[in-house]
Amino acid sequence: MTTTLYGLKNCDTCRKARKWLDRFGVEHEFVDYRDDPRSPEELVAWKDKLGGWEAMINKSSTTWRQLPAHRKEPGSDAEWKLLLREYPQLVRRPVVVTGDGEVTQGFSDNGFKKRFGKA
Repeated sequence: MTTTLYGLKNCDTCRKARKWLDRFGVEHEFVDYRDDPRSPEELVAWKDKLGGWEAMINKSSTTWRQLPAHRKEPGSDAEWKLLLREYPQLVRRPVVVTGDGEVTQGFSDNGFKKRFGKA
């Protein structure tokens, strides 16, 4: 099964997730979505599987806190896609997509053990 980890090269959580996958022998590809932006269709697919745009966003990030108030309330899918294209670092990291189409976000040792059957 193919596993793709989407995140940012300089993100500590993404580095921890990659090390975990290496340690447990889970083959994976890493895609820095700042260097290789995701298509609007892919962002919508993630949104649908993760519970909506709000669930995808890291609202504790410095980037989010520094956005003007009017940018923090996108009213449509088009506005969300534009916001995430402009600020890909707003997506909670990492986004993990497996060959079966399952999409999850974030990293924890126990969560990855459960997800990849390494408990």
